[in-house]
Amino acid sequence: MLTIKLPQIFRVHQVPRIFWEDGIMSGYRHPKSSALDCILSSFQMTNETVNIWTHFLPTWYFVWRFLVLSSSLDFCQEPYHWPLLIYLLLVCLYPFASSCAHTFSSMSARARHICYFCDYGALSLYSLGCAFAYGAYAMPDHWVSGGLHHYFVPAAALNSFVCTGLSCYSRYVLVGLAQSQGACRVLTVGADRGPCVYPFLYDNIPLFYRVSQGVLGQGNCAWNEAVAGDCSHPLFALLTGFLFTSHLPERLAPGRFDYIGHSHQLFHICAVLGTHFQLEAILCDVCSRRAWLRGRLPAPGLSGTFGTAGLALLGSM
Repeated sequence: MLTIKLPQIFRVHQVPRIFWEDGIMSGYRHPKSSALDCILSSFQMTNETVNIWTHFLPTWYFVWRFLVLSSSLDFCQEPYHWPLLIYLLLVCLYPFASSCAHTFSSMSARARHICYFCDYGALSLYSLGCAFAYGAYAMPDHWVSGGLHHYFVPAAALNSFVCTGLSCYSRYVLVGLAQSQGACRVLTVGADRGPCVYPFLYDNIPLFYRVSQGVLGQGNCAWNEAVAGDCSHPLFALLTGFLFTSHLPERLAPGRFDYIGHSHQLFHICAVLGTHFQLEAILCDVCSRRAWLRGRLPAPGLSGTFGTAGLALLGSM
């Protein structure tokens, strides 16, 4: 009878320091696992198993949402929906890339860097997808066709490229140096995730303004379903950042949350929930502002949508 031997797991001091995570004392995979061992490990309980599945399963949720929308929206012939199409494709990409990074990051120290390079690249491209959607559908009324609106997506494409480069460089140099010398977690977090903060803040400028105007009930940004969604996404994003940087709750009780309940798992869940609310808010704007926006903006062109996204993809690669 065919049997499959699951890979062995190790305690923290049995693996190189570069694989260590604060407060996680056990459940580590072999630091030179084969690709097959990495895949098999996703079906046994390690400290990465829930990380893998909390982004792999949402990938298929977003793919399902994309397929459902494809049956009701004309993504091929209707240029108005092209920014939404790019956003949806990148929403499907970033959790899949993250899941793959967590799956194969134990093949070697070099492979660990490469896996997370791809993860950072996908996250940077997702930030560009957000800019496409916000620039096309969520820009405040009196900002439409203004200077910020005109350069919003090109600047976001540049931000995406810079974010990928700085994140990868800082992880390879600063994070590797800090972990090899046992330096504090603040340095490592600031190094490999700090560059991702700026694209988030830039992309959300229209949302911050709409939410502030909606709360105050001023102008044409009165509180509605889309503004409520615009509020939910940044809140989950802030919670995501807090969990990633604080390493709570495992730092308070090392070893108790090795397999279930540590901060990176909660960080994944909050990120997915934030993206879900973001998607709902964008879809609300796509439908409710369609006639108004089409009367004031030219139809998106291929060069400004797929051309820009393609250049950003090549740059990140």
